[in-house]
Amino acid sequence: MREITATVPLGVPPTWAVLERRLFDALDEAWRAFAARYCGPDGRLIYHGPAADRDGADDFYEAFFNWPTLYQLGGADDLLDAAKHHWEGVTAQLTELGYLVDEYERGYDWFHQGESMLLFYGICAADPRDERFRDRARRFADLYLPGSANYDERHDIIRAPHNGAGGPRYGLQWEWASYHTDLTSMRPFGLPLRDLPGIDEWDDLADPSNAARMGAAMSERIGRGDVAVNLAATSLAVNAWLYDGDDRYRDWALRYIGAWQRRAEANGGILPDNVGPSGKVGELHGGRWYGGNYGWQWPHGLYSVGAAAAIAAVNAHLLTGDDAALAIGRDPLDVVYDRAVQAGLTETDMSISDRWLAELGDEAGKPTMLVPNRHDDHGWFDFQPPQLGLPVWLWHTSLASADAGRIDRVRAASGYDWATVRPFRNKEEAGHEAPWLEFLRGANPGFPEAMLSTALGQVQRRLALVADDRADLSTIHVHHWQRLNPVLTEALLQLVTGTPQVLYNGGLLPTRLAYFDADRHRPGLPCDVAALVDSVRPGGTRVELVNLGLTRTRRVVVQAGAFGEHRIDRAVVTRGGDGYPGDPRAYTSPPITESEQEVAVDGPRLLVELPPGRRIRLDLHTTARARTPSHQHY
Repeated sequence: MREITATVPLGVPPTWAVLERRLFDALDEAWRAFAARYCGPDGRLIYHGPAADRDGADDFYEAFFNWPTLYQLGGADDLLDAAKHHWEGVTAQLTELGYLVDEYERGYDWFHQGESMLLFYGICAADPRDERFRDRARRFADLYLPGSANYDERHDIIRAPHNGAGGPRYGLQWEWASYHTDLTSMRPFGLPLRDLPGIDEWDDLADPSNAARMGAAMSERIGRGDVAVNLAATSLAVNAWLYDGDDRYRDWALRYIGAWQRRAEANGGILPDNVGPSGKVGELHGGRWYGGNYGWQWPHGLYSVGAAAAIAAVNAHLLTGDDAALAIGRDPLDVVYDRAVQAGLTETDMSISDRWLAELGDEAGKPTMLVPNRHDDHGWFDFQPPQLGLPVWLWHTSLASADAGRIDRVRAASGYDWATVRPFRNKEEAGHEAPWLEFLRGANPGFPEAMLSTALGQVQRRLALVADDRADLSTIHVHHWQRLNPVLTEALLQLVTGTPQVLYNGGLLPTRLAYFDADRHRPGLPCDVAALVDSVRPGGTRVELVNLGLTRTRRVVVQAGAFGEHRIDRAVVTRGGDGYPGDPRAYTSPPITESEQEVAVDGPRLLVELPPGRRIRLDLHTTARARTPSHQHY
């Protein structure tokens, strides 16, 4: 491994570096406070309420979803063990509640399963040596391979929208035997099925007979066959493949993704959301390509279909390295972008408005690009701003001009300032992609300080909410904990690794850069060290490393790609000149001078020695996908 020593004096510590290290310290305090308040000694959440409805298993895991990611970035040494402890505790808890079989979901949709798996995937990536989690990864993925109860090899479908360790779980009667107007949280999404005689609008469900007919029809038509959100199940297979390259997992994931891509091509480029038991698109919906569970018509449209497609695209690219594999994620975006309109958020009727009001703030009333999120017999509807995480992940994966152009198209049509960092936090802990992208293209130099300050403010608020929480923990709503989870990783992923926040409904996390502490033999930045990625481009990434410490030399391994899949061909590094620290009789230090030097690397990683009070800028020239991706041991 090539070794480089930083020689440029730090001088005045950069504000971004001080804020970044402060954020690490704050998050270390925060997760401990959360665990002390909401968790029992065995790691489970303090909750003795009934399993009132099926929606809930994912929420137990979501309270910790980004803790392993924080560890991989440089969080506390004991954070990984804490994350495993809580996974074990919650898994035992959910088993007792009847949600799990052999540590895995009994049978539910992949919109929610994907959310619940983020904690598991993070643990696997952070500690691939742990044989317990490796064995679980393989066992969970085996539930979907050919020969399993869930997969129909003949038709290349997952047999039901609800699936898991119990096999296909047909129907929805156990969840919605009656679909009625008391389900007020679902009213913004309208009728699940829109072709039942005598049920033309939401208020018609107030009639118990109509509610029962809707529930029965949902069970028969929405509760059977394959659906597009099942594409997120491919992350299980890719996660297992990353351990040892077993082609059984690779082959199934590519086979399943390929089947859906062929259906999209046969449907004029539009990814359908449903396939019937005999393998025909629209079989249960009168020939319609829309109407499936978590599909284009109901409830979320692009929000769920687009996310699953993007997850599948990133997975296919990880397995092949082929940019063409991203088609399944690109097509849904191009379909809706071609139907965009310009309108103000406040004058538009949309199913999900609260997140956009927070993201756009005082600019919500300005005309901006809105894209249709859903489709029914009357055409495209439910116009909302584009969810930037989807095209950003495609660009992050390929760095291709076409994927960059898709983002430029959204930027040009946006009516709000992309440079503004607004102090909000949504469920996905995402939404700050626009100001980050502006920073990467050199148009938003204050972004690192603004983003880190915002993150610190959000941690402070979450801990204040925890301190003020007087809820009865035995009866709280299952979303309570995730709303108070004080761990934030979006800012650190962007600035430290050059990577967007994870795709929340089941994405893996192939970061652009990864780090290892060479002295403590663990993932993440060493103590005192801060990192800032300020340039991401085809064939290269530029990062600055700073040691804020006063007495300790730190050694950090910089790796191209979370899974070691890229090669660093060479690096242009900064070197400090002579003269520092100068004459002690002088009132000021001498000017700090620096030059550049090119060094050959020819490998996936290099070792940087950072003496106290030194910094270095590394302009890494890389070859993408030069190696087979795998979980990285250190």
